[in-house]
Amino acid sequence: MSARKCALVLAGLLALSGHRANASSLFEDLGEKPGIERLITRVMTIWIADPRVGPTFADTNLPRFKRIIVEQICNLSGGDCKYTGRSMAEAHKGLHLANVQFNAVAEDLQEAMEQEHFSYSVQNRLLALLAPMQRDVVTR
Repeated sequence: MSARKCALVLAGLLALSGHRANASSLFEDLGEKPGIERLITRVMTIWIADPRVGPTFADTNLPRFKRIIVEQICNLSGGDCKYTGRSMAEAHKGLHLANVQFNAVAEDLQEAMEQEHFSYSVQNRLLALLAPMQRDVVTR
């Protein structure tokens, strides 16, 4: 196959995948660390008020929790933050969380992202990074 054909095939595959050659990172699209901090502040308020997940946070050190979640989102989204928290399996061990709680956390995060005026594309990119954590979080 000629170099030109290879380039055309690659360009077509990239177009089909939704990837843009000069796409900004998710970290940038979230507003970098200040944007992530605003998002987590907002979603924590929603989580605490949500009867499906609020009780889970009753004995949580909220300032530390916020710092850890910001680090995690920053790191996962392409920022230069170092995640200092425990593994998802270790952090959720013994909480006996079900899919209903996991889904509530995701729904509340999506609501917070809408309130922060993130595009659906950005919302979906972040949720796609977090979805695989379900197997480590849900234990019943």
